Amino acid sequence: MTDHPSTVPAGKPTSYSRVTLSRIMTAVDVNLYGTVHGGVLMKFVDDVAGAAAARHSGGTAVTASIDEIVFSEPVRVGDLVHAHAQVNWTGNTSMEVGVRVVAERWDSAEDEPVRVATAYLVFVGVDVGGAPRAVRPVLPETPEDERRFREAEIRRAHRLAKRRAIQAHRAG
Repeated sequence: MTDHPSTVPAGKPTSYSRVTLSRIMTAVDVNLYGTVHGGVLMKFVDDVAGAAAARHSGGTAVTASIDEIVFSEPVRVGDLVHAHAQVNWTGNTSMEVGVRVVAERWDSAEDEPVRVATAYLVFVGVDVGGAPRAVRPVLPETPEDERRFREAEIRRAHRLAKRRAIQAHRAG
């Protein structure tokens, strides 16, 4: 009997996937209300999450879904915005990436950054042909990482249950 090498790469700790992107919001980013447009923040969230997913999976990863995004405070022109991402959970080919977005207010730079958004996205590792590929397991390191991993499993179960319920409704 011949041993075959595993198609799943060795796991990596949660910290390996952590990425932070930062940018100053400008007048081109605003909506009609004078605050930064939610779509600008959504793209920023997707960019940082994609970087974390690619880093963790060791190659190309594409956005499969945005599970949730919550805008908790408005972002203003001049704010220095930081998006922090990490892989929370991995399956065979998919990963959940959590993103926390904070803003340093331009007019009160000495204050603590304000949390302005939180998001959870699902990415799928893909090969050069665009087909799903195996991704390495994420290895939670801290109690916080363990909590995020467990909560990601709950979100995944809800996504799958919702999909099954919609399919059953359409079939009925």
